[in-house]
Amino acid sequence: MIAKIGRSSNLYGTLSYNNQKIEKENAEILLMNKMIETVDSKYSVAQLARSFEPYLLANRNTEKHTLHISLNPDPKDKVSDEKYREIAQQYMAEMGYGDQPFVVFKHTDIDRSHIHIVSVCVDEKGKKISDKFERMRSMDICRELEKKYLLTTAIDKVRKSYDKIFRPVNYRAGDIKSQIASVVRHLPNYYQYQTLGEYNALLSLFNITTDKTEGELQGKMQQGLLYIPLNEKGETAGHPLKASLFGKNAGLPALELQFAKNKVSLKGYSSKTKLINAVTTALRATISECEFKKNLVGHNIDTVVRRNETGRIYGITFIDHHSRTVWNGSRLGKEFSANTFNEHWNHYNPDISKTVEKLPKPSHKDDLDLTVEEPHQLFSFLNNDDKHEDDIAEALGGFLPEALGEDQEEHDFANRMRKKRKHGRNRR
Repeated sequence: MIAKIGRSSNLYGTLSYNNQKIEKENAEILLMNKMIETVDSKYSVAQLARSFEPYLLANRNTEKHTLHISLNPDPKDKVSDEKYREIAQQYMAEMGYGDQPFVVFKHTDIDRSHIHIVSVCVDEKGKKISDKFERMRSMDICRELEKKYLLTTAIDKVRKSYDKIFRPVNYRAGDIKSQIASVVRHLPNYYQYQTLGEYNALLSLFNITTDKTEGELQGKMQQGLLYIPLNEKGETAGHPLKASLFGKNAGLPALELQFAKNKVSLKGYSSKTKLINAVTTALRATISECEFKKNLVGHNIDTVVRRNETGRIYGITFIDHHSRTVWNGSRLGKEFSANTFNEHWNHYNPDISKTVEKLPKPSHKDDLDLTVEEPHQLFSFLNNDDKHEDDIAEALGGFLPEALGEDQEEHDFANRMRKKRKHGRNRR
């Protein structure tokens, strides 16, 4: 079971969203706690809101006072109304909202039932209820509820979705567009990169690359981006696909904004020093490119080497999966430029350039790699036992609605609420 906790300053909007479901006969009220009841058990938005008004009047300083929580069992779980009531009561009590007014709605308009809980996070004395470690506590409670009511464990399903997303493109399997989309749409939520080159280095782990395009539109030069599937050798393995097919965030303008944002957040980043130390140690301890890469893989760092047609290295990029950051060698320091690695590996392997001359030219200039490595499972270390496994459920549950069968209307509603808050701040 996945819990999603939303906060807003719009109590009426949140109640209205759920009430509209009732009017369409796609929802019903299962439980009311400390709410003002009506004789006929029918409630308008205004009637429901009256139960919360004394709490909001007691505290006018808390901007996001409204809680909108959804509890989502696995679609295979058959949960009775009585169980839903018990689950909602236990969840709210353990989260610290047991004495608050709240109303529980059961939604049935998609292929799985789930419940929504609307409440406020200020008590009757006007004190804001602590949300410290809220997500961690919520996930722990969900695990307890799964065991108590014999529900499907969310972690297993989310892991499967996670594995599906972070999987290299297999051009033989077909449906290239869908495979690329599953990577491109979600990668920015996990990794930080500052240039298109760094972005391409990361994409190369998934057998994908990009290529800039230029053209004239209505008398103005326009730049675009194509996504290209690759085979295991780094050669083009399918037709280029326009970035627009994968959503606005996959396009060049959105990526450039992301690059600028990441440059600010990575300035003085502490993990950069750890990466520099790891690369320095690996370079001193190895004499070949293959050994160097294997050494860094042991530290959860992937290395992407780019060579020209003569075999000379012109770029090297490090992908630190621990900090989830991508760094061109020159960005780490002059001592990690392409020349450093050319000189080091050529010193110990002087015949490497001769070997390159005998090889067929690659179809993509960035993808000539002479090393043969033992295959390793991409991103497997993100699921290490020393990492709280619920972090995965939290991360994926937050931005993978399709993985959990989320109501798209609910997803759109949450986005509209965020936009309203943003426009409200702008007007002020």
